[in-house]
Amino acid sequence: MKRLVIIGSGNLAEALARAVAKSDLELVQIFARNPERARIVAEQSATDWATHPEMLCKEADIYIIAVSDKAVEHVAATLPIPEGAVVAHTAGSVPLAAIPAKFARRAVFYPMQTFTKGREVDFSVIPVFLETASSDLRPELEEFARKLSGTVVWATSAQRVKVHLAAVFACNFANHMYAVGERIVRGAGLDFDVLKPLIAETAAKACDARSPLDVQTGPAVRNDFATKARHGDLLSFDLRLKNIYSTISQSIWETSRKIS
Repeated sequence: MKRLVIIGSGNLAEALARAVAKSDLELVQIFARNPERARIVAEQSATDWATHPEMLCKEADIYIIAVSDKAVEHVAATLPIPEGAVVAHTAGSVPLAAIPAKFARRAVFYPMQTFTKGREVDFSVIPVFLETASSDLRPELEEFARKLSGTVVWATSAQRVKVHLAAVFACNFANHMYAVGERIVRGAGLDFDVLKPLIAETAAKACDARSPLDVQTGPAVRNDFATKARHGDLLSFDLRLKNIYSTISQSIWETSRKIS
């Protein structure tokens, strides 16, 4: 399994195309609705591109559907993908069954990472979660995945959706907290740069520790009522943020008590 088509031109599709271009796999086409994005991603990975279904390459071994979660089922059902090909989607929270059963060699290829247009990532360290109901396809799919990543994990749809949920907490929510922190320090007349060493050390400690629970710090884990009250007063301008602060602080305190 060597020749592939990537369907989509978003953040993940771009990163995947870059990784494939550096491997011994053959990216034969980028297919996407947006012609400008299709062209850009194709040029970055030195391959062809198309936007009309009749121009979809019919000679690939695997078609990777890297589109939004809500579009996976529609794309898989409507594009003229050869039924004998491997068809895989990249969505963390979408079940394998979203790909029509007419594709006997259907699969999931989910790289768990945050992707941003124009930003290079080392695909070789990204965990890739695989799923297929075809026992014959398993060794082929794993061999394919290992040409792109050193960490390949087999997971069911039920397992993968929980992994995706965990990723939302660890990545999306964490990044939102960085944005909240930026808003607060800028309100004090300071630059976001003052928080960057703290952010870097927090992430490094969490990665190095047995568990992030072991390196939790701050007023919530100490149950420092006076500091929490002062913080609450400072957040009176935004009751939603004040409630978030209170809810997370309570969760930290209750969790720390359970492990102490």
